Amino acid sequence: MSRLISDKYKEWEELCRQRFDKLKANEEQLNRYYIDLYDMGSEITPEVDDSDVTVRLADLQREIRSLISYAVGCIFGRYSLDHEGLCFAGGKRDSSLYSTIIPCSDNIMTVNSTDSGLTKAVTDFVEKVYGSDTLAENLRFIADALGGSGEPATVIHNYLRKDFFADHFKVYKKRPIYWQFTSGRKSGFTAIMYFHRYTPELLSVLENDHAVPYSEELKAQLRSAAAAHKSSTGSEKSAYRRDISRLQTQITEMEGFIARLHLLAEENIILDPDDGIKVNYEKLKEILV
Repeated sequence: MSRLISDKYKEWEELCRQRFDKLKANEEQLNRYYIDLYDMGSEITPEVDDSDVTVRLADLQREIRSLISYAVGCIFGRYSLDHEGLCFAGGKRDSSLYSTIIPCSDNIMTVNSTDSGLTKAVTDFVEKVYGSDTLAENLRFIADALGGSGEPATVIHNYLRKDFFADHFKVYKKRPIYWQFTSGRKSGFTAIMYFHRYTPELLSVLENDHAVPYSEELKAQLRSAAAAHKSSTGSEKSAYRRDISRLQTQITEMEGFIARLHLLAEENIILDPDDGIKVNYEKLKEILV
C-alpha cells in the first residue's frame, strides 16, 4: 500500500469522480422518467449540469488544507489517530484515546519558526502517518498544493502562520474553535489554542512560557545584529541595518502585546462554551487576530 499522499489523493479523486458520475446519472434517469411521465420532452431535457450535482469533485488544494486542519485537530486532541470521530470537545478528556499523536500539553502551539511549534508538529504528524521514508516527497506535495515558493517547510509554515486561521474562520462560519493569538500587525509572535481546552491559567502560560521567552530571543537577535553591524561594510551593513530596524519594531510590538496579555491573565478570565464562540471571543479580542 502506497504511503504517498499524492497516491492517496488520486484514489480519493477517483472515488469522488465515481460518486459524482453515479449521482449525475441517477438524477438524469429520474429526469427522463418524469419527462416521459408528463410528456414534457419538447420543453425540457434530462441532462444535468455539473454545477447542479449535489456532491462535489475532489479539489487538491481544498483537500490538502483539510488534511492540515485534521492534523491540527490531532495535535490539540480534538481528534486522534487511534480513535474514530470526535475525541474531545469539552468535558473530561480521556488520555487513553491518544497514543500515536499525543496532544500538546499546554494547549498552546506557537507558529514562529519552521523547526518548532505547530509547523514542526504538522511535519511530525505527516511522518507518523505516512512514514519517514516518504516524508520529503509528501511535504513537497503538500507545499506544491498550497502554493508559494521556497522549501516545503517554509511554505507550510507560511500557510499556518498567515492563512490557516482565515480558512478555519471561513469553514466554521465565523465561529472558530482554534483561536490565533498575535502580537500585532508586524506578526512578531503568533500562537494557536483550542477553545475547548482553554482554562483561566492559559494566558499566564502563554505569557511566561512563550511570549516572554520569544521577546528575549528577539532582543538577543538585536544585540547580535547590532554587533555585526559595527564591524560590517557596504551591502552587509545595509542588510544589518534593516534587520535592526525590523527587530526593534517587533520588540516594541511584543512589549505592548505582553503588557496586554499580562493584564488579561490577571483577570483570570473564564470562557463558558454555553455562551457561544462569539461572546467568548470578545473577552480575549485584544490579543487575538
